[in-house]
Amino acid sequence: MSAAPIEDDIAPVSSVEAGVVLAGLSREAALLVAVSGGPDSVALLALLADWARMPNRPSLHAATVDHGLRPESAEEAAAVAAICAKLGVGHATLRWEGLKPASRVQAEARRARYALLANEARRLGGATLVTAHTLDDQAETLLMRLAHGSGPSGLAGMRARSEVNGITLVRPLLGLSKARLVATAEARGLPFIHDPSNGDRRFERVRWREAMPVLAEQGLTAERLGHLAERMARLNEAAAHRAGIVLAEVLLPHGTVDSGLRLRLSALLSEPEEIVLRVLSQALDAVVPGSEGYGRLERLEACGGVLIAAARTGSTLRRTLAGCILSLGRDGVLTLQTEPPRRRGIHSSAS
Repeated sequence: MSAAPIEDDIAPVSSVEAGVVLAGLSREAALLVAVSGGPDSVALLALLADWARMPNRPSLHAATVDHGLRPESAEEAAAVAAICAKLGVGHATLRWEGLKPASRVQAEARRARYALLANEARRLGGATLVTAHTLDDQAETLLMRLAHGSGPSGLAGMRARSEVNGITLVRPLLGLSKARLVATAEARGLPFIHDPSNGDRRFERVRWREAMPVLAEQGLTAERLGHLAERMARLNEAAAHRAGIVLAEVLLPHGTVDSGLRLRLSALLSEPEEIVLRVLSQALDAVVPGSEGYGRLERLEACGGVLIAAARTGSTLRRTLAGCILSLGRDGVLTLQTEPPRRRGIHSSAS
């Protein structure tokens, strides 16, 4: 482990500020903080350790995932355990066993990491998982999703509170920069590691991280991107709420999950297109829960566009999307049924 010098104008996170940032965790039964050994998670660990010592605070536990991807990983996990012992926090090292993938390494490592952490949280009686994602991480996530064609839901970025593998996940540091967390760890004399993968340009996130200073020169700073995520989250919540109300209004009776759903699509035509698309998305999810196909906005827009056009002219239409068959009748009623097992996607079908 090593430490980096603090820039003079970067202030460590004070105990008062930490109290404000962490206040939302007070009602949790127990906390499991994920500590990789990097400056962000080490700083979070230290802040949580101080905060959790106060009366009526949840019990605090820590875990490090040893992915086994680098020879140093076991030693780094042991170093985190030593820091936890110094701070009086119980620690567990969780190992990703088995063969490692040859491609999509970061994505697969992330999947394995959250699975291991969720299992540990359950072992602790349903602890809330806490991670050290920062404002910089949020900005990079937004840029990646924007480049991949995300809409409002994706551009809401990482949520401060969400769920992963059936466990509550909280990210209390989304409003703080990485530089301030580095300063916090250094000011407390806590060592931290520098993961070489954070500089590996094979990974998309690393390339966006390198682009951030150039974007900041043009005003597109991490702070601006963070504010954009907050605004998109508000917009997304409002649109999703309205879509839920509209779906209930246009849903016809006698439909079941097995037999599909029937919607009065013609009654949706007075709604903004965004609401129509979200109603379709919610209906699809009701028929095929957890389907991945329709999450891509372009595919949902393409399908929704032709359905809206057909409903306005009283035409019949049949499409498939994300494991569903969507059949529009001349009466403007749209039926969604589970598609028999075969290829996924959107394609034309005979009317």
